[in-house]
Amino acid sequence: MSKKTLAILTIVLAILVDQVIKIYVKTHFVLGEEYKIFDWFIIHFTENNGMAMGLEFGGDTGKLFLTLFRLVAVSFILYWLIGNIKKAVHNGVIIAIALVFSGAIGNIIDSVFYGVIFDSSQYQVATLFADKPYGELFYGKVVDMFYFPLWEGILPEWIPFVGGEFFIFFQYIFNPADAFISIGVALLFIFNKYAFPKEEEKKSEN
Repeated sequence: MSKKTLAILTIVLAILVDQVIKIYVKTHFVLGEEYKIFDWFIIHFTENNGMAMGLEFGGDTGKLFLTLFRLVAVSFILYWLIGNIKKAVHNGVIIAIALVFSGAIGNIIDSVFYGVIFDSSQYQVATLFADKPYGELFYGKVVDMFYFPLWEGILPEWIPFVGGEFFIFFQYIFNPADAFISIGVALLFIFNKYAFPKEEEKKSEN
């Protein structure tokens, strides 16, 4: 399999998995509804404006800026991916960059299009291609659903600043696109020798 084909397959499959899961949750769950698979693995439907860990800033203007920034960022990621394909780097690097690209695209799809193809999930299950969508183009909300409360309890008193407080690990809710980005970044660390070769190595290769 060529590196170009590997990248395309990774991107297509990752985006497809991301969007199928998001659309299923969006069209089967009311906002805030959850389904417990295990005590440590819960499907919990929530939405955010697209920042990491549900953070928000700047209202509608901040939301638009974030979406436009992501569009610029994925252009650079795509350029980086194409460059590495041409250089025939290790397949691990190709997959890693493709996963980061796919994750970014997956959340961009939510931000750009979900506001005009879905109606609200507040107190109801949303309808795909609704007559009265909840938002506008570029102002959609990102769908999150994976919640892994692996441990919860009171932290020991000897821990600075947070000792004695209730704590949940892992408390953040995320989606497949976020997971693909995290996996891609982890792979880049694993294959950093190939992803970010030192000048000496470049010279020896030449």
